[in-house]
Amino acid sequence: MTLPQIIVDLMKLLFDMAVPAAICTMVLAGVALRQEGGVNFQVGGRFQRWALWSVILLTLPQFLSWFAAQGISMPPQGANISSPWVMSVEGSITQFVSNVVVARLTPVLAAFCVLKAVLDGAEGHNPLGSIIAAIFLLSASGMVQLMKGWNSGSEFATTDMLTSAWNFLAGTILPEAAGLAVVGAIFNYARHRPFMPLVGSGLAFLSVSAIWKLVLAMVG
Repeated sequence: MTLPQIIVDLMKLLFDMAVPAAICTMVLAGVALRQEGGVNFQVGGRFQRWALWSVILLTLPQFLSWFAAQGISMPPQGANISSPWVMSVEGSITQFVSNVVVARLTPVLAAFCVLKAVLDGAEGHNPLGSIIAAIFLLSASGMVQLMKGWNSGSEFATTDMLTSAWNFLAGTILPEAAGLAVVGAIFNYARHRPFMPLVGSGLAFLSVSAIWKLVLAMVG
């Protein structure tokens, strides 16, 4: 059965909207990160769910190809949009995400997180959570572009992207966090304040990959 051209155009529109939608879900993940603490996050919380949706959206064609490989009939993905109206809708949504969400809304949300950090510091609380959330929000678009490069193009691209995200976290982010923890420990030592928890945190950040491999060895 041949699908009407308008249905094909709408399906192509949905596939083309995957990347802008992934940027929006990544921004929502940044907001959820601050609500869950900023420095830490809840297992199975909204931050993880929004981040997972970003991965699924970025690997949507490969995700559906797995079902197609199992013999399930899937809608065509390579068709071109022939309707000028649908093309204008796609262009409007793409420009909205780029010119409004990324260029204007996200910096404002990050600015409010910076304000929250100042207020947290004025009340004697740790401002680091709000600062990390602000950095995450400002890098949401760049993070999506980085994740697009992790797309293996295979039927298992979704899980491959999650694995690449874990490797990036363990190999890039955590060593930098360990360095910041050591710097904080030095400042605390100079100010005669407790510094061993920061030293322990730095060592733990550097040992995450080793601990994970130890867990795998114990299970195997």
